[in-house]
Amino acid sequence: MGILCYLCSVKAKIHFTQMNIIFKDEALSELYETGKTKDKKYKQICKNRRLVDGYIRAVGTMYDVESTDELKNFSFLHYEKLKYQQNEPLSSVRLVNGLVERLLFKETEDGIEVELIEIDSTHYGNKK
Repeated sequence: MGILCYLCSVKAKIHFTQMNIIFKDEALSELYETGKTKDKKYKQICKNRRLVDGYIRAVGTMYDVESTDELKNFSFLHYEKLKYQQNEPLSSVRLVNGLVERLLFKETEDGIEVELIEIDSTHYGNKK
């Protein structure tokens, strides 16, 4: 009984740092918080429950890590820094395994703040 109480008190002292995420598009914030949005830009995404659940899981995982380097530990995200971005370097994570839709975002210099930009289904040459 004494060990259990000790573990509970130790756990209470652990402090977790969350990544700061800025939603560049209000519709993406609404989609994360409620699971739906009225924005026409994401109408197709909202119809596919697997994509919405994958998006919520990806953003939730991003909130739970301290830096973007830790995203590599989650194989289901397929985190990568995209090459050949001319104006600003982007990174991406996959929303659902087996689908090409990816969440694109920009990292800041310190790697802590992430701006969500768009959901892209044309990654890897998919021209739906």
